[in-house]
Amino acid sequence: MERVIQHTADGSATIAIPSMAVTYHSTHGAIQESMHVFIAAGWQFLLQQQPAKQTIHLLEMGFGTGLNALLTYQLANEKEVYYETLEQFPLPETITQQLGYADNLSDKTLGTTFSAMHACEWGRVVNIGRQFHLCKRREKLEDYQPSSLIDLVYFDAFAPNTQPELWTSPIFNKLYQAQSAGGILVTYCSKGDVRRAMLAAGYQVEKIPGPPGKREMLRAIKK
Repeated sequence: MERVIQHTADGSATIAIPSMAVTYHSTHGAIQESMHVFIAAGWQFLLQQQPAKQTIHLLEMGFGTGLNALLTYQLANEKEVYYETLEQFPLPETITQQLGYADNLSDKTLGTTFSAMHACEWGRVVNIGRQFHLCKRREKLEDYQPSSLIDLVYFDAFAPNTQPELWTSPIFNKLYQAQSAGGILVTYCSKGDVRRAMLAAGYQVEKIPGPPGKREMLRAIKK
């Protein structure tokens, strides 16, 4: 499966898979989309809701380019983060070395961090910095068994028309059961059947403004 680097409207890179006619991020801006959907609506919203929380367990569905992990690391500050991510088809180093997110973010030190994230061993917890613990799992979400209750889910799978098996009631029920009270799930998707699947699992679901190029996105909360 051919994967090629494509630059988006905000100057940051994404990956395109021509045979599937998909990209890993919005062509309107990779960093812009990640900041809006996962950082602002997810990470920062969680901290607003639970400001005293010092340890955060996070699951990302789809490690992809590693951009969401890098942005979370950059903003983690004094929080202790356990970041698990599922990815069956990791990108080769020849591609990840060319993505240049540290340059986009104007922080050269993030280049070393980004390289460490991609180089670390799969299937075990690796310390990336003092309080950021990364565990990359090369497995399906259907087979995933969390090691602890999850506070935040970045649901960044390919769209429902590409990976329909990941946008179902059984999947969201599994995630709901795995989350802590007040846990949050965010995704760029806003389709009605996805929202209904989340509601059926027990989540409180809201449509909120999406990133540039997309009118709405979904945020789900376990009450």
